[in-house]
Amino acid sequence: MGAGAGAGTGLLAGKTVLVSGASSGIGAASARVFAREGARVVLAARREERLAALAGEVREAGGEAEYVVTDVSRGDDARRAVDFAVDRFGRLDAAFNNAGIGWDQMPLHLMDDSAYDAIMDTNVRGVWNLMRYELAAMLENGGGSIVNNSSVGGFQAIPAAAPYVASKHAVLGLTKAAAAEYASKGVRVNAVAPGTTRSEIIEGWFERNPHLEKELHKATPQGRTAEPEEIAEAAAWLCSDRSSFVTGVTLPVDGGYTTV
Repeated sequence: MGAGAGAGTGLLAGKTVLVSGASSGIGAASARVFAREGARVVLAARREERLAALAGEVREAGGEAEYVVTDVSRGDDARRAVDFAVDRFGRLDAAFNNAGIGWDQMPLHLMDDSAYDAIMDTNVRGVWNLMRYELAAMLENGGGSIVNNSSVGGFQAIPAAAPYVASKHAVLGLTKAAAAEYASKGVRVNAVAPGTTRSEIIEGWFERNPHLEKELHKATPQGRTAEPEEIAEAAAWLCSDRSSFVTGVTLPVDGGYTTV
């Protein structure tokens, strides 16, 4: 099914959705899935060449897409991305705050400030920056839905990844706080918590640590790595009106990893 196949009738028909971290992995898959479900997608990330190519792909498939180069760790960039979506399409109905970075495994006592700062600036400050402006825009048009991308690391510890684990726990705190504050104002805020998902970051991680993929598969009841589209489908449902009575929830999309 093409990216525009759901236009007019899809899960997100008529909605404007901002996707951060859209240049690869889960973000790029989400852009395709959201457009297929009828959304007008605004793609935000740092790599312009990739954004332009993805926007062109969505348009060729019959969808609507625009892009804005964005570093979510910068408040001005986050504001500009939200303003761009509103200026281009007249409103912001939903957002998938997906931008994030991973880590190289290292014992906590050997990490320096740069590892902590880089991860927290993108994974936490990035969500914080975007939510502030997304909430303001959604309040202007009577409500909306925000989905933040956390991780199974938001529930459980991952050895030798303390800043990453802290960042993903923080995303869940931001999600719950905003959900409680804005539920009565028509804005829902939820999160997804992906398990191991095929992406550039994860593929690089497996290349540097060849044993880890098999270990993770053993720890996952479904016994495999997720495809980015599987996370995107869950985010699309949470962005849609089909989840209208769901807020403050973190949905594990992890093949059963957090059940064991």
